[in-house]
Order: sequence, then C-alpha cells, then structure tokens
Amino acid sequence: MTATNINNHYLEEIAKAIPSCLQETSFSFGKKYTGKVRDTYDLGDRVLLITTDRLSAFDRHLASIPYKGQVLNLISAWWFEQSQDIVPNHLIAIPDPNVVIAKKCNVFPIEFVVRAYITGTTSTSLWTQYQKGVRNYCGIQFEEGLKKNQCLDVPILTPTTKDKEHDKPISPKEIVAEGWMTQDEWDEASAYALKLFNFGAATAAKHGLVLVDTKYEFGRDMNGNIVVVDEIHTPDSSRYWLQHSYQERFAQGLEPENIDKEFLRLWFAKQCDPYKDDVLPQAPEELIVTLASRYIQLYEMITGKLFSFAGNNTPIHQRIMRNVAGWIG
Repeated sequence: MTATNINNHYLEEIAKAIPSCLQETSFSFGKKYTGKVRDTYDLGDRVLLITTDRLSAFDRHLASIPYKGQVLNLISAWWFEQSQDIVPNHLIAIPDPNVVIAKKCNVFPIEFVVRAYITGTTSTSLWTQYQKGVRNYCGIQFEEGLKKNQCLDVPILTPTTKDKEHDKPISPKEIVAEGWMTQDEWDEASAYALKLFNFGAATAAKHGLVLVDTKYEFGRDMNGNIVVVDEIHTPDSSRYWLQHSYQERFAQGLEPENIDKEFLRLWFAKQCDPYKDDVLPQAPEELIVTLASRYIQLYEMITGKLFSFAGNNTPIHQRIMRNVAGWIG
C-alpha cells in the first residue's frame, strides 16, 4: 500500500467504522484522567491508558478518526519494544489494541520536542516562529535564509511546558531556573530524547520514511529511574514524510508527501482560524478516511506487519472490558 495506491478494502472498512469511533471512555477501573487523546485510569501501582480515536491540533479537538487509537497504541508499543535497550520506558503489557498497562510515574511537566527540519503550521512550530522573525527559539540561535522544510544541521531540542490550554516554548536554562526540572534531570532526559530521536530517524529511514520531528515525555518510576512515557514516534506525536520524494519536492518548493495528521491541520488552517473561531467546520468524510488510511499505512511501513481489522466487530468498549479483566483489581 502506497500513498497513492491504498487498498480499497481498507477504505471500505474505515468508512464503515466512522460511526463507531472510540471518542471517550467511562470505565469504573479507578480515578480517570482525560488527556487530548488518551484516557488514563489509576490502578494503584500501575496505570491503564486507553488511546482513543480523538484527533487534536491547534489546542482543540478536530475530529475522530477510525482505528486511529489502535494504530497509535500499536505503533507506540512497537517502538517501546524496539528501543527499550536504548532508553527505559513505562510499558508493562498491551492487553488490547487500544490499551497499555504501564508503570505509574511522576511525569515531568515538560514536553521534549526534537526537530530535524524547520517546518510546521501550529503557533509553536519552528517555521511559524521563524516566519515571524524569531531567530532565537528555546535558547537556540538560527541563521538567516532558512527555507520551509529544510533539514537542520543537527537535530535540536525545543522544549515546551505542558499545559491543558496551550504549550509554551521554554529554554533549558529557564526550565532549571524556574524549577520545572533540576539540571541533572534535564541533562539525563534530554540526552535520552536525542538518543531516541537518532534511533527513530535511522529506523524510519530503513522503512522509506523521514522522521521530521517528534515529542517525548519523561517521568520517574517508583524506583526513581527516569523513563520515557506516554507514546513514542506515533503519527500523532511525530511528523513523517515519504523519503523517496522529499529532495525533489523540496527543490521545487513543494510540500513533502506527509504521512501524518499535517494535511488535516493544513485543511483546517485554510478553512478557518482554528485558534480563534468558536465553531470549526466539520472535516469531510473523504479527509477522515484518507487520514485513517495514512495512519494504517504508517503502521504497516514501520512495523512490517499487515494491519488487522479482525476482532473489531465487537463494540470497542465491550472488547476492552473483556481484554483488560485480568489486569483490574
């Protein structure tokens, strides 16, 4: 399956699933925390994370995408397993395609955003800030004359504070000075972030992909170890381009062929002001199906496995209850 030749069976399955997207959960497993995409349930010494089909950008909910939660959860689990010898993580088990059982951690209130290219459409994206004339961003000085989608000399870290409303860019010096993290915590976690990104970029390249940028979250587990949590290298937390056409399209001043949610962000940015408008237009079904197929395409390219629609005939909430029963209590 390629970006331009997507299996019709997949498109049919995706379209059929639109009415039954997993938009929210309301289980009685324990105290619930609702994030932009994940619902987290406190199980005591562990947490149960359910990845929903919600899609967020511009600090708000945009749409629900069939199979998105399943794809994100399984891609992240694959990366956790592949990278566990490089950086420790919180993963314990994957009892259901949408569910992770994880170690409970005290999560640092900082998102570690690693970028290898200057691009993006959101207010905190590097290209948006650069266009505005910003040349010192998160403590990093940028030269004049950079072009959109250009590869940077080396991957860089542009951290943000975690906020329910709007993430705020911050420099490493400010992180330590303002007490968000200690210097030792920052040094260890930031080194982990760059190791993970370099591993992710090299692995993606072997699969015909460019890992453009990504974000990581870290926390301390109950033994005091710093571990990576939440998700890694998913099409929600990361930007991916197709490798084979990047150079030619960049030379022509064209947008790279993306295989993440960027094209839906671009659609909303053209249709409205997604930061200020109270009501947003509804994304066309065609775009929803296309985005879902891209998520599935990315899963197959990264893992080398065919995506399975099997087991999705049971209502998702019932399936999750059945599959996590042994982990509750």
